[in-house]
Amino acid sequence: LLLLGSHDSFSYWVDEKSPVGPDQATAIKRLARISLVKKIMKKWSVTQNLTFKEQLEGGIRYFDLRVSSRPGEMGQEIYFIHGLFGIKVSDGLKEINAFLEQHPKEVIFLDFNHFYAMDDSHHFFLINRIRSVFGSKLCSVECVEYITLKYMWEKKHQVLIFYHCPLCEEYPFLWPGNKMPAPWANTTNVHKLLQFLETTLEERSRYGTFHVSQAILTPRVKTIARHLVRGLKNTLVHRNLPMILNWVKAQKPGVMGVNIITSDFVELVDFAATVIALNDLLLEEDESTS
Repeated sequence: LLLLGSHDSFSYWVDEKSPVGPDQATAIKRLARISLVKKIMKKWSVTQNLTFKEQLEGGIRYFDLRVSSRPGEMGQEIYFIHGLFGIKVSDGLKEINAFLEQHPKEVIFLDFNHFYAMDDSHHFFLINRIRSVFGSKLCSVECVEYITLKYMWEKKHQVLIFYHCPLCEEYPFLWPGNKMPAPWANTTNVHKLLQFLETTLEERSRYGTFHVSQAILTPRVKTIARHLVRGLKNTLVHRNLPMILNWVKAQKPGVMGVNIITSDFVELVDFAATVIALNDLLLEEDESTS
């Protein structure tokens, strides 16, 4: 299947009154003492407009998650983070679980791929929260090729957790990060991005892993300096999304095809409908071989 994902899925709300996160360079933390700097940071940290519930209702099934403790805060509470702190992770998980309770045949992927300011006690806290929120919905690590919708429905599983940390080996419901490669183009140039997406699809492993195509452009420091108040959406996303969408329309799902596509501001244009509709090609393939 081809699934739609969101990049920095939680960033629809970040707290400009919070300290700058430990994912940022020391120089940024110093600059952020000026109140205007955090307002600008927010414009570049927000990559989604929709809440988790709204993303789920819009067809998003893969969530890109970065998390952190808040240095100096008592306890082990964990927050989403992208430059600035977002909501508590446990609140986001509960919102996602509420959707799954209402839609027992839906399956989602939660990819915890960046951790900041977290020691083992923070990880244990987070992992226990994941287990307590989702319980029997969690799918244990299996051969990737076994994970079909039929398999998930029979087992009454709805959630696959990818946890990019060696601790994942201690928990059967935490899939290792290497099962979810997500190569990153790290460019502001849409032509370079599309070439990168093509190349990495050609290099995709035929068996044993899922695969994320990150259809996103990443601002450089000079990009932000030139377009301070315009923000990510108005500088990079609006202008280039039609070309990215044309690339998506030309793709095919299936082995060595696209598997998961992530984007910023997933509600713009008809990105979700375009990605989801590509799965019809799999039905056509089935009909032609039967």
